[in-house]
Amino acid sequence: MADDHAATFAVFQTTCAVIQRQEDALRRGAAMPDGLAEICDLALSRGDKLSSEAARSFFETYFRAYHVLPHDGAGFLTGYFEPEFPGSLQPTDRYDTPLLARPADLVTVGEGETLPGLDPSLRGARRVESSAGLQFTPYADRAAIEDGDLGIAARPLVYLDRVDAFMAHVQGSVRVRIVAGAAQDRVLRFAYAGRNGHAYTSVARLVVAETGIPPADMTAPRLVAWLRENPDAARRLMRQNRSYIFFREASELSPHHGPIGGASVQLTPGRSLAVDRRIWAYGLPVWIEAALPHVQNGPLHPWQRLMVAQDTGSAIIGPARADLFFGSGSAAGDRAGIVRHAPERFVVLLPVQPEQPL
Repeated sequence: MADDHAATFAVFQTTCAVIQRQEDALRRGAAMPDGLAEICDLALSRGDKLSSEAARSFFETYFRAYHVLPHDGAGFLTGYFEPEFPGSLQPTDRYDTPLLARPADLVTVGEGETLPGLDPSLRGARRVESSAGLQFTPYADRAAIEDGDLGIAARPLVYLDRVDAFMAHVQGSVRVRIVAGAAQDRVLRFAYAGRNGHAYTSVARLVVAETGIPPADMTAPRLVAWLRENPDAARRLMRQNRSYIFFREASELSPHHGPIGGASVQLTPGRSLAVDRRIWAYGLPVWIEAALPHVQNGPLHPWQRLMVAQDTGSAIIGPARADLFFGSGSAAGDRAGIVRHAPERFVVLLPVQPEQPL
């Protein structure tokens, strides 16, 4: 049950730095609980040389642990990663699907917000300025965007093959190795820049419903294999996911660090966690206990680790639902793709309030 709490403390400090600077989150989360900003000030004042025991004492002193038990009796864990795919800066026969930059007319609608004349379930809208004044209309869905609805507003950043582009949308960030023939390949990084606001539909669930493959067997590697083996059906099912992700080139990111999460911080493998942003605030420590595989069809091993809520995702819905970040590249993808397990314990640490005894 021993864990390196110093490693988690360092990750906690990265979110605290964003909180202290009062930077906007990339994807707005739940309201910060009372006391978290003050705890962050204390954490940042401790420097970066805390021992694991001192870090554990810090968390135990300034937070109180709450075991989360959802109404349906179980939570759910998955894994995610930053993929690396080959691609091209120009369309080719193989690389024919673009990752698009965020259009200038896209407006993000925050949780709990509404815009005049817009379906309140939509989290994005198209801003239209005319002689009648400013209006908001539903943004194009995936099928319409793929069919060219954006017109000149569509700005391709890079081209991948169709399935790799789909996986980039699922993960929300990607490294693209630009294939340069005889010249040395170079790697570009692309980060999440927004979404069209339509509800997310799991393509994996659509494939399960169509094929009868048991849900427990529908791992990411098996899904990718099925999509490649059935290109026509894959295109039809992928277009049923109306949600569409836009990207930006993240040239400022070091190749040795993770992608940017919803909290506007770089993610750390094995320590960063994606949660339901409607329920949990960024920066909260979360203790996860589970039995997880290391390899496909392999034995289960204990996962007992304090992590930090630093990201979110359209499919991450529920109080004990989380996505574990495993890192970048194919090895991280192999590990992330086989995690589809219920946690044994999902414990959220909330700030101790002044009236609560330490």
